[in-house]
Amino acid sequence: MKEILEVVIKNLVQDTDSVSIEEITSDSEMKYEVRVAQNDMGRVIGKKGKIAQSIRTVMKAVAAKENKKVVVEFID
Repeated sequence: MKEILEVVIKNLVQDTDSVSIEEITSDSEMKYEVRVAQNDMGRVIGKKGKIAQSIRTVMKAVAAKENKKVVVEFID
């Protein structure tokens, strides 16, 4: 699942080298902390958070196939 998230994020940003995704796993939940360059944060979040919400929706759909919960956080 981390690979899917990484592909989506890297296609949105200009500075792909600054993309960092940390995976924190517990029993039934996976948490991803996404860090991008400061000037790319707006591209990832989008107007009124619509792109960020879309990314979360895609990740929840992928996680549902594996019967897991997923949380995606965007860190400054």
